[in-house]
Parts: sequence; structure tokens; C-alpha cells
Amino acid sequence: MLRILDARTGELVPAAPARRGLTRAEAHACGPDPTSLRVLLTADLLVRALELDSTPVWTTLAAPRGAADLNTAATALSIRPFEDARDLSPGLPKAQAIQVTADRTTASGAGPVMQVAPVEWTGEEPVGGRSASSSGSGPAAGRAAEPGSAQAAPGTARLALDVLLADPSALRLALLSVPRAEAVRLDPGALAEAGGRLAPWRRAVARWAGQPSRPVPEEVRERLRAAWEDDLDLPGVLDVLRDVERDPDLPDGARFETYVYADRLLALDLARDLGSLA
Repeated sequence: MLRILDARTGELVPAAPARRGLTRAEAHACGPDPTSLRVLLTADLLVRALELDSTPVWTTLAAPRGAADLNTAATALSIRPFEDARDLSPGLPKAQAIQVTADRTTASGAGPVMQVAPVEWTGEEPVGGRSASSSGSGPAAGRAAEPGSAQAAPGTARLALDVLLADPSALRLALLSVPRAEAVRLDPGALAEAGGRLAPWRRAVARWAGQPSRPVPEEVRERLRAAWEDDLDLPGVLDVLRDVERDPDLPDGARFETYVYADRLLALDLARDLGSLA
């Protein structure tokens, strides 16, 4: 069962106490900026993890401004659509709820709160929607999220988001690589590093697909589920994939099935290069 850290109590709690019971994941975002996009990504991962456990979920978005731009950015990042929380009918069936936010003071509804740390663009200030140059280090584990964390000015945040979305898959991997409670600091070099990790995985998956299929080893499946059911530990999931890639005793067919299985959660399009290799 997926357990998440409830920011209200500081305790690990079941994300959906009634397994297979209707669940609503509500994302709270302040506008089209990198931190809000991370909030939506976290809600998307939450939904995917619950669905892998046969729990039906629908997602809603509470955003006071820029919801259309934010949804467009989310689509580019392979985040599935959200309903507008303001459009919900009072006649909808009751559902257990989970709130996802960067500022827990915005989560006024019932249910546990998943708090998401901010995303900071540490390259030079974007000019005309593009970064002037790259600087700094890759995604960094930094400080824990704080309620009411300051956001960049809307115009700067919008331009930073445009730069980040130049390679959506690399951005998604960069965000998945840092624990949710830790700030992410990104610059062009960090995105290039993430893209450089993703491309070889896609080529490897395409190569492994040419070998006889083998089931996902039970021990590997258990490690994957143990990671994502532990407060959505996505860095842990990525560690398992790295181990699978390097294990000399695993047949390539099992590597292929493992990566495809994990991609149901990660949504990194790891099988994109199938058919592209001679």
C-alpha cells in the first residue's frame, strides 16, 4: 500500500485508506511557474502509483491564475489532464482526498497533504524565453519545503518555465531524481545531464526489445513497488533501474519488461526508440 508523509501531522499515512475506493487528488498551484509544475507532476505520479494498485483516482487543479498555461506545460511534461476544482458538481460521489501543494496553508480540504519543495532556475535570467548561458551544478538536494516559500516574479517564472520545457523528458527526469521534500536547483547543464542519462536508457530498451521476452523478476518488482510505495521515492525507483541495467545475470528480455513496467509510473517514454535500431 502506498504511504505518504502527511505535512499536517509529520506522519506516514496510507494515501488511500480504502483500497480501490474512489480517491481525489487535488493539486494546489499558484500559477505557471516551475514549482507549480512540480506540484502537478507529484499529483500525476500519485495518481499513477494508486492506479497501479487498482485504486480509481481523479485529479483536480486549484489554481488562482494561469491555469491554462500551467495545463499546457503539464501536457508537455506527460502529465495527464486535471479538472478545474471550481467546476466540480456538488452531486459528485464522496471520495477520499489527498492534497498536493508547495504551501500547506493552501490545503484547506480534508485528507493528508503532500508538500512539494520549490524548483529554482539557477541559470542566468532567461532572455526572450531562452537562457543566456548555463552555469551552476545539476539538480541538487537542498532544503526542505517551507510553507509560503517565495515565488519568482510571474514574468521571470514564465520565462524560466519556457526554458525548462525545451526538453520536457529531460526536465521530468531531473525532477524525478530529487526527493520531493528537497528543493531542486536547475540550470541548462543540469537539463543536459538528465537528457544524457535518458538517451542511453531509451537506446538500451530498444536493443533489449530484440531479445526473447522474460518476466520482471519478482525480487525486482518488489524493490520497485517498495520504493514508490514509500512516500513516492522516485530516486529509489531510478536506483533499481540502474541496478537492473548493470546486473550481468539478468537476461535482456527481463530488463526490457522491467523498464516498461516502471515506465507506467515514470512516464519517461523509455520505449520511444523501439524500431529505430537496425
